[in-house]
Amino acid sequence: MSAVGVGSRLSGAPGRGVLRDVRVDGAATVYRLYDVGFGIDLVQAADLLASSAPERVRPSRGEAQAIQIANPPVTVALGTEPVAIPDAAGEVEVSARIFDFGVVSMRIRIRAAPNLPWSAYTAFGNAVDVGVDLTPAFERHLRALLDRIRPAVIRPAIAPVTEDYVVFRIDAVHALPAGEADPVGQAGPDGAVPLPPASWEDEEFVPLLLNEQRPLSATARRELLPHRFSYYPDDLTILTWDNALVVEPSPADTDVQYILEFANAQLLELRVYDALLDAELPAMYDRIASSRPRRLAVLQRRYARLLADLQALVADSTELVERVESAFKVTDDVYLARIYTAALDIFRGREWRAGIDRKLAIIRETYAMLNAESQAARAEALEVLIVALITAELVLAVFLR
Repeated sequence: MSAVGVGSRLSGAPGRGVLRDVRVDGAATVYRLYDVGFGIDLVQAADLLASSAPERVRPSRGEAQAIQIANPPVTVALGTEPVAIPDAAGEVEVSARIFDFGVVSMRIRIRAAPNLPWSAYTAFGNAVDVGVDLTPAFERHLRALLDRIRPAVIRPAIAPVTEDYVVFRIDAVHALPAGEADPVGQAGPDGAVPLPPASWEDEEFVPLLLNEQRPLSATARRELLPHRFSYYPDDLTILTWDNALVVEPSPADTDVQYILEFANAQLLELRVYDALLDAELPAMYDRIASSRPRRLAVLQRRYARLLADLQALVADSTELVERVESAFKVTDDVYLARIYTAALDIFRGREWRAGIDRKLAIIRETYAMLNAESQAARAEALEVLIVALITAELVLAVFLR
């Protein structure tokens, strides 16, 4: 369902595309996702947040029937924040979405001033993306939220790894005034041009999504902006590694953001456990080395604690990764499913999972080796003991004659 541009080609000069005189109504949502524990009891969390009217929403579009969510996350509004951003309209809205596999997605939604020219909206988006530090606001609201839901968090601990993402949302596109060029031949009765998103060229999104002010080559655009989707003539979704543009005229339809947020939550868990295993491997080697010099302790199961820890690590990692991947299932190849699949591809989800599997395989092999070594040592010790007992019995038999 990828959209194909039907507008006139750009001349290559900045600001010369079909969006040159377009005005838009929109916003930008900044996501920062935190791993706060091994898991979260969502029913208990919703009860603890009852005074804030939490919701457990699912994607609502018709094609969302192809998506299965076993345990829908809890969404809760957390208030507003005064943030100074050029062309922003009022205070920003702070909210959170809580996932059962231990992730809290903090969101700050910043409304742009209405009827902004495309160039001004692009500048607004760049200011939100890289021009303002929202970390203090995120961390303050996260601490307050965790204080409220702490009883629902299983093995609470905030991981050092976080995930950031920005979604630029356009709710309305104001047509070119009558008398302007009609790039697609769809002028209305009053001469206004509706400018469907299919006519928007990739080059026009480079300053917003890639923060590049110079025109890119055609090759660079194809490589950096390959994921473009449309379902209706008036919507558009473009994905990149760290942000996305969503053009959706229905304000209540936030399904694409929901899908992207879920994919980012899954990515965060893969990154957290990849980092955990990265740290565990050298620590495991050090523990093995420190255990081996004690040659006389063959009957004391010198690897027992290490083996138990390795077994617990493998069990926890395998359980959580499987829970993360099964939390969101796609059953058919339709619009939202394709966006979700493309997001996982951009985020390199398969590569993260493959890296985790390789490290878990090393730990399993180490566990098997140490267990075999411990069993061999115990068997050898028992054989020595049996030989000693037989020898002692023979010696006693000789002296007692």
